[in-house]
Amino acid sequence: MITLFSYSLSFTEISIVLLVALFIGMAKTGVHGTGILAVPLLATVFGGQQSTGILLPMLMLADVMGVVYYHRHASWHHLKILFPWAALGVIVGTLVGSYINDEVFKLIMGAIILISVLIMIWLEKSSHQDEVPTNKLFAHGMGIAGGFTSMVGNLAGSVMGIYLLSTRLPKNAYIGTAAWFFMVVNWFKFPFHVFVWHTISINTMLFDLVTLPVILLGAFLGIVIIKKVSEKIFRWFIIVMTLVAAMGMIF
Repeated sequence: MITLFSYSLSFTEISIVLLVALFIGMAKTGVHGTGILAVPLLATVFGGQQSTGILLPMLMLADVMGVVYYHRHASWHHLKILFPWAALGVIVGTLVGSYINDEVFKLIMGAIILISVLIMIWLEKSSHQDEVPTNKLFAHGMGIAGGFTSMVGNLAGSVMGIYLLSTRLPKNAYIGTAAWFFMVVNWFKFPFHVFVWHTISINTMLFDLVTLPVILLGAFLGIVIIKKVSEKIFRWFIIVMTLVAAMGMIF
């Protein structure tokens, strides 16, 4: 066992944490499905709710990298619609998350991801796919769901995947819009984790700083990989990786 800032971990658990850091970096520069895989992996080490607090500072560090690289590609039309409703979702998630245990937490996260995959596939095949993103009720609902799932399990990636895939944004615009959305929402969530859930402390932030070089490596790999991926493969990669993450959380 190795102790880092009050966390005692085995070599296997440390390897999982570093793999999560790599996935987080890759996710923030375009390989979004890897970020969804990070959630169940970290939950196997720290449990459901505690893992959300440990993961959040990693996400916040990686968000900055994603925004720096893709900031020019964001669709602010979509972001302005999402932000206020996402804030409401975070507040609701904070209240609900205070009353559920780890097992229920994992089941909820797995169910959310699985439902997201089914909707993603339906959107890819549906003849009404062009009507969905123009529906204000759909956009507001996705904003609330994004904020809620981001707070209760750092799982807004699957929900935002549904919304952003439905908008048919080009690959770089998808990544840039997601980068700004997650940076704003994750920094907004931070005080709730510190003062309401008490899942983030000084030790948590110091522990996460140790993973920064691996996050940077992941961000670099993400940029390299995403340049070689076509629009169609990019969309289906998100769907497949989301499905894998759902199976990991449920089973």
